[in-house]
Amino acid sequence: MKVKLRRLGRRSGHRKMLLRNQVTSFILNGRIETTEPKAKTIKPLIDKMVTLGKRGDLHARRQAAAYLLDPKAVQKLFDEIAPKYAERNGGYTTIVKTGFRRGDAAPMAVIEWV
Repeated sequence: MKVKLRRLGRRSGHRKMLLRNQVTSFILNGRIETTEPKAKTIKPLIDKMVTLGKRGDLHARRQAAAYLLDPKAVQKLFDEIAPKYAERNGGYTTIVKTGFRRGDAAPMAVIEWV
């Protein structure tokens, strides 16, 4: 079985850093507007971060800190976001399509907390 990976037109290092940046920004701001493929790519990564936050132990905190770029994002994830979704099993985010970008007609979407 082939693993599906959205390459987003970037090399692997650039793509990984882009995704880390977007997940960190999403946790800090609560919602971001981006292209639809990027939103669909970061959704499982955000779910994984919330699952780490729900675990709440030191190892989970260190794993989240290794991925997220800002210590404030780690703090917010473990103190505010994870307790909010303690009773929910997955599906923490929703993607709302918002139309097309004017310059290049890229499909845009807003990703936000449920």
